[in-house]
Amino acid sequence: MIGVESKPYIDSLAWILIKDRRLLSVRTTGKRKFYLPGGKREAGESDVAALCREVREELGVELDPMSFSLFSVLHEQADGYADGRRVHMTAYTARHRGELRPGREIAEARWLAAADAGICPPAGKRVLSMLSEAHRID
Repeated sequence: MIGVESKPYIDSLAWILIKDRRLLSVRTTGKRKFYLPGGKREAGESDVAALCREVREELGVELDPMSFSLFSVLHEQADGYADGRRVHMTAYTARHRGELRPGREIAEARWLAAADAGICPPAGKRVLSMLSEAHRID
């Protein structure tokens, strides 16, 4: 629309990992909600490079760059922004090597079911709903 100023959006990447019909989520130190592992790319980074870096920092595992598969591109309300800002999240599945262990900024990692949607921001809720509808999680 002409004359309507659009709010900036948050461009982010997320890793989708399912185990035993549960979705891996993380809670950052000082936060109450559980988010999908991932984050924002640094200048010049590709989706794969940025997501590999973010997951390594958050969970101490190495993603296999050759195994990336697009899960979904989401456009949802951004959590914690009163100005109506939205998040543009590109989510991928990928195989990993190593043992999952929370990094210094991560207070907790948890495996979530669809019933746990209440502890997630809108993008996480949407992913849980999509996975539940596809019968990939409980």
